[in-house]
Parts: sequence; structure tokens; C-alpha cells
Amino acid sequence: MIKLYYSLFILMLLLPAADLSAQKLIISDQYLLMNASAEDPTYTTYAAAMSRSKLYEDKAYKMDYYTDCLPVNYSGDQAGKLYNIWKVDEVVVLNTGEYSRKPKIYASFPDMAILEHSPFTGIEVQETFFVYSSNIALIYFEITNVDKIPHNVQIYSVLEIGNESLNIKGYIDSASAYVSEHFETHKRLISNLYKNGDYPTDCRNIISTSADVYSFGSYDGNIDSLYNIVKTDFYSDDRSDSLNFAVTGNYDIKVLHTKFDLQPEESKSIKIIRGWQDAGKKPDSLLSKIQKVKTISLQKFVDENVDLFSSIPRINFDSTSEKQVYLSAFNLVRSSMLPPEGKTSYNYYVFSRNPLWGWGHGHQVLHESLSMIPYAYLDFHSAQNSQRVYIEQQSEDGLIAYRHGPRGIQDYPHFSKYTNSEMSTTSAPFFSWINWELFSVSKDTVFLNDAYNSGTKYLRWLEENRDLDNDGTFEWGPYGIIENVRDWYNAVFQVSADRFLDVDKEDISDELECLDLTLMIVKELRSLAKMAEAHNKLDEQNKLLKKAEYISELVNERMWDDSSQFYYSINKENHSFNYLSRDLRRMEIIGFLPLWAEAATEERAELIVRHMLDENKFWRKFGIPTLAADDPWYSPNVDYCCKWNGPVWLLWNYMVYEGLINYGYTDIADKLADKMVLAVSTQLSKNHNFWESYSPDNTVLNSPSNYIWDSIIAKVLIEKYRKKQK
Repeated sequence: MIKLYYSLFILMLLLPAADLSAQKLIISDQYLLMNASAEDPTYTTYAAAMSRSKLYEDKAYKMDYYTDCLPVNYSGDQAGKLYNIWKVDEVVVLNTGEYSRKPKIYASFPDMAILEHSPFTGIEVQETFFVYSSNIALIYFEITNVDKIPHNVQIYSVLEIGNESLNIKGYIDSASAYVSEHFETHKRLISNLYKNGDYPTDCRNIISTSADVYSFGSYDGNIDSLYNIVKTDFYSDDRSDSLNFAVTGNYDIKVLHTKFDLQPEESKSIKIIRGWQDAGKKPDSLLSKIQKVKTISLQKFVDENVDLFSSIPRINFDSTSEKQVYLSAFNLVRSSMLPPEGKTSYNYYVFSRNPLWGWGHGHQVLHESLSMIPYAYLDFHSAQNSQRVYIEQQSEDGLIAYRHGPRGIQDYPHFSKYTNSEMSTTSAPFFSWINWELFSVSKDTVFLNDAYNSGTKYLRWLEENRDLDNDGTFEWGPYGIIENVRDWYNAVFQVSADRFLDVDKEDISDELECLDLTLMIVKELRSLAKMAEAHNKLDEQNKLLKKAEYISELVNERMWDDSSQFYYSINKENHSFNYLSRDLRRMEIIGFLPLWAEAATEERAELIVRHMLDENKFWRKFGIPTLAADDPWYSPNVDYCCKWNGPVWLLWNYMVYEGLINYGYTDIADKLADKMVLAVSTQLSKNHNFWESYSPDNTVLNSPSNYIWDSIIAKVLIEKYRKKQK
């Protein structure tokens, strides 16, 4: 043994022994059963429950149960892949394609997946993957011999890091723990991790088991070369059924090997635990937690998940796939939630916990917070607390900045030529709309009162800082490229088709009276008016509604073009549809937002819906694109993040969906909902990921995966079936 870990022997011996009694996990609520095969639309990324999570030292995992040429495996962003190879009566079962019965998901929750499969005839397995905490994940096998003869079963539990080698540090016999270290970079393809964040780079890995370890070892190569080691050659003179017992060196993979006999009708329970931490920290605490996890029953965590899901609407879906999408959406949003820390006393979310991107850990942004609307049906207290992060950190002058969270307010000041000073950056003002939607579920009048007061202050800030010419319609701020949500490849706001200028020179959204922002203000006014009515503040309600109607009239007066029969942004200086030599009349999805904000007349609503239903413009296979398909800048390809020249963004499609309902186009709304569900279910069936955006026309995507705001699809399904059930 290596001296570094010598002091841990006594500690490990003092810990309780593992409880190896067989225990098959039971789901008491039949509605929550998935029964999903490899081709079913299920989300398979898992993260620790909010109460056992933390921001910087956190690992979530993607489960692959669907690839025939691989074993069931669990991969963390840069933290490697954990999997098991089965050997039954000397027959090595390497991949799921070789299983006697392939894995199916029995049930799936934000932190847990329960699978059922048979790797070999007569051997039935319930395999549960559970992310216990940000540092610990485990695989729980409940293995039963349903055959009439005994079988010898061997399990090789493998940790494979990938690009970085594993530096083996030793094996602790008393804890059945195999210890190594590896390196993780902060660099990401799209957005590097926050440089001042406490993200570990030198990391410790521990794999351990509740079973007796027969052998252990480390090797170079991959799963195919490992097959040659665990299979061995019957005719070899040095044939051995054990591994190499390596305790030092750099290798690609490390393995724990267990071996046991199962008599007919006998069952055995085994846990394989993976611990991960900053290598600069002492391993004692992590090892102690691993030993504790070996003894706990997982049934109580299953029951907690069942209880968590008890409040969601019980929809009688027309298809199993819709139900699988529905449950998956709740898993997505819940697994993005983290507990209070740093400068906030409320829970908050990140955009994704696996994969991990810098901007996704940059804290909450109002347009991502639209995901709280569906989340309220699962846990309205938590959804409201996420909104309270903004209320808690709101500036004295009413500003809600671009980001809020544990690091506090992040307002990215930029110079404005109109004020000749630095101006703070906010986000798309969905604040009061979200709060009203949450109250509609929770009926929490204390929250409503706090939200109303905060929303009123924020509205005042917007009126003072985003209508600098005081003409009643609104402009984005000087850092509009992020403030307006619509990022890059925007046909109206972006100067060049190929974005060859820097950010500030490309974006012209502060030079225009912007249709989208103006309608968002209208929606905020209408939402605040509903809050005022709920508090019986009728005078305030009337004032808010009058202002909403006045701005709506300005939208119809200034931003409607009779020749094309559509709504557009206009020049700030002269209210024309031209900016320098550019025609601003480019049909974008925001032209449908007057339906969402209830700003369009009935006649104009009918006209823009005609454009929507035009298959050569907006009525595409997987939803409404951000730019009309007949525009010269249109591209259906999702080859990077943040594109607004064609890709489908579910949140904006949801806003259009709500707008259609507002004006009585319920049949068209249902068809749009079906397109959105098709986009999501196609990808969940294909790769079991949600995506930042979707192609309107094809199925190949290269945008960031597992984006929190795709949980809005649960709200779409709730609304669709609510109308049906009426």
C-alpha cells in the first residue's frame, strides 16, 4: 500500500460493513413507470438532488443504455466513463447488443435511472444508477438467478477516463477502494469555465464496491483490449483469472473485479461506487461517505422521487412517447437546480450540469427562467425561490441585471452614445410574466405581493432606460447582442451575414425601436395588471392596462407594414422600415409576438397567421423557424450555438403557441404543439438529449445539449391536453 493512504486503514475498519441483502427497488406510483427501450424518447442525463449538490465541485452523468456496441455506461463531462463487463460461466458479455435481453428503463428521475435487463440467459438484473451527491455516483445491481442451474457470475467494473491518463495512487484493501488522479481542463468548445471559479483541475477518482474484491488492475487501451484480458486464452500457459493488481503508474483504465456463485432463485445485491473530488483535498471525507453509501437503502430515495412527482398533472396521453417526453422534461429542469450559496439565499439553476459550459454556470438569466413555468408544476416553492434570486439582488433603482446568482449581480456595463455614459445590461423582461404563471399554480399571495412590488420597480427601470427618446416604444441597450436573447446570425440586428465585425459593431438593436422588446413590455404590463387585480388594486390594474393598450396602439401604428402584412422593428430616428441602406422588413418569428402580447387586432392576427401557415416561410416540419425560410439568410442547419437565422427555439415557439390560443386558433396551436413534440421526441429517441435549438427541417444538430429551457415542452403538453380534457 502507498504510504499516502496508510492512515486511512483504521478509519475504514471502524466504518460499518455493507448491507448486502437483496432489495429490488419498487415504484409505488404506476404513472411514473417509463418502460422505455433504446428507441424511446427518454432523457438520460442525471445529477444529484439539490440538497446534496454544490456548484463548482459537481459531476452529473449521461447514461448510454442504447448503443449496441457498448456496455451500459455513465459518462461525466471530462470525468470519464463508468461501466461494467459481465462474465457468466466464463462467457464474457461485453456490449448490450450481446445481452440475452437488452436494457429497458423501468423508471427515470432527475438523479436516478432504474434499468432491467438480462446479460445472460437465466440471469436477471435490476441495474440502478444513482447520483447520490455532487461527488458520489453509484450503480446498484440486484442480480437474480432465475435459471434451474447455478451460475458463476463475475463483474468487471471499469473507469475509463479518455483523453487524460489515470495516475494510479493505490488500493485500500479495507475499503475495497481503488484510488487514482487525473487532469480536467477548464477549456470548453463553446464557453470556457469561469476562470475565478473553484473548478478542480487535478482530480481524485475512487472506485469501490460493496462486494468482496477478487482482483483489481489497471491497463492501457480500451474496452476491446480489456476484453482480451478478462476473457483469457484457455490454451495459454500463463492463463489467470485475476487482474494485474497495479498500484502505481499511468493507465487508460482501472478495473475492480468481483466473483461469486448464484444458486437457482438466489439473488445478490452489489453497489459499485464512484467518488470524485479535488485532488488537493484530503480523501478521508470522501472515503467515509463512500463507505456510508454502501450501507444505505436506495428505496427511500426512490420514494422521495415518487413524492416529488406527486404534484404534476396526471395527463392521459394519446401516446406513450408523449408521456416519456413529459416526464423527461421535468427531469431536465429539476436536475439543473442547485441549493443556496454565495450571495444568494435561494435555490437557483444552471443551464446544464452535463455537459458543462462557462455561460451555463454564469447564473440565472430571465429568458432561461421561463423554464420555471413548467417547473412550478413539479415544485412551485423551488420555482418561486429561483425568481426570488432576482428580487433579492435587484438594484435600488429597479434594475434586474443580465445575470444573478451566487456571485451576485452581473450587469456588464457598456457605453451608450445616447446617454454618453455606461449603461447596465438587463435581459429580456419576462420577469412579471413568469411570476404570474408561477402564482397561477402556487396561489401563494405572499410571493405574488413581493413579485408585484419587484416587477413594478423593474418596469419603471425599463421605461427610464430602454425608451431613451420617450416615444413609447423601446430600444435594447448598448450590449443588445446578449440582452435581446437573439444572439448571432440575426437578420435584422446583425450588420453582416458572416458576423465579421466585433460584437459591439455588429449589433444595431440599440439603434432601432424594437418590436420584440416593446411587446415584452406590453406583456409585463398585462401580467402586472393581473397581479394588481388579484390584490384588488383596481386603480393600479386600470392604469397598467391603459398603458398596455396605448403601447399596443403604437405597435400597430408604427410597426405594421401593410404591403407585406407583417410586424417589424423600425428605425429609432424616423420610425421607417429602413436603417441606412438596410430594409428592416425581414420576416422573423418575433413578428408573431403581437399574438402573445395580445397587441394585434383580430384582422391583423388573421393575416400574420396566414404567413405562419405558409410552408415556404414558417410552417416547417419541426416547428416555426426564427427566420422565414424564403429569406436569403435562412439556414436550417444547427451547426453551432445561438443561431437566429432558421433554427427552432422551443421557448419562442411556446410564445407563439400561447399567442394562437389567445386569439382562438386552438387547432393550429395543437398542430404547432405536435411539431414541437416531434422535434423533441425525435432527438430524445435518437441521442437521448435535449438541445438548445432544433433544426426546422432536419435531424442533425450541433448546438449545446441538455439545455434547461427545453423543459417548456412539459408546459406545452399540459396546455394541449388541458384544452382536450375540457
